Amino acid sequence: MTDQLDEAVAVFDEVRPRLMGIAYRMLGSHTEAEDLVQEVWLRWQAADRSAVQSPVAYLSTAVTRLAINASQSARARRETYIGPWLPEPVDTSADPYLGAERGEALSFAVLLVLERLSPTERAAYILREAFDYPYDELAAMLQSTEPAVRQLVSRARKRIRADRRTEVSGSQQKTLLTAFVAAARSGDLGALEQLLAKDAISYSDGNGARQVSKFPVVGQERVAKYYRAFHQHFWIGVEVEFGTANGRAVAMLRRDGGDVFAVCTVTASSDGIDEVLWQMNPAKLTAIA
Repeated sequence: MTDQLDEAVAVFDEVRPRLMGIAYRMLGSHTEAEDLVQEVWLRWQAADRSAVQSPVAYLSTAVTRLAINASQSARARRETYIGPWLPEPVDTSADPYLGAERGEALSFAVLLVLERLSPTERAAYILREAFDYPYDELAAMLQSTEPAVRQLVSRARKRIRADRRTEVSGSQQKTLLTAFVAAARSGDLGALEQLLAKDAISYSDGNGARQVSKFPVVGQERVAKYYRAFHQHFWIGVEVEFGTANGRAVAMLRRDGGDVFAVCTVTASSDGIDEVLWQMNPAKLTAIA
């Protein structure tokens, strides 16, 4: 009995990084993804494992179906969320297995677009683009047909292409983020306007926290003036450390040597910074801190 359990643990541990990768991309939350993977482990522990031909397929299917159900519940909860909702940042330099298969569907820009898809469309896209599952396996996992899942993936690809510009390279994004933080800290209006695209948007996720904007700020001039307006008091005592989350550069902010209280990143194209994203919900900073 002990040998069987040891074998079950060994098999599960080998597949676990992939399960976390699927669950996180589906939910945009490292915490919820961990809970989901734990639920899959309990199911694997109780299953008749001798009847399972492919543990990878079995476990991947289990986490996908749980994630689809969890996504539907999460959408209902987010209707009461205060202000913009942003994904929970994860330190991909410390947890490289999160994107072990491919880095697809991991960036903030793509995760935000995926939020607008149905849970089944999102699952089909993630399993195909990030983990390269063949369409026949996708059909079995999603309890559908091969033509239907091909259509789901195609529709998701078109939606993502339509809703986002081509991002700059990782090094360019880091350069723009560093310049943005410096300009925001100094309140340099001209520098901010120069960095921002004409239709730039600033989002802050605080779920109702004090002094966190509950509405997106839209437009190059308005965004620049917004950061100029509070630069003198916001940055007092703030230490900035640059790191990596979701495969892109982020700025992690601490005040007077305390815990990380904010994570800032930007998405950018050839037009400049398109989005400034602030994660300031303490509940979503545990994985990065």
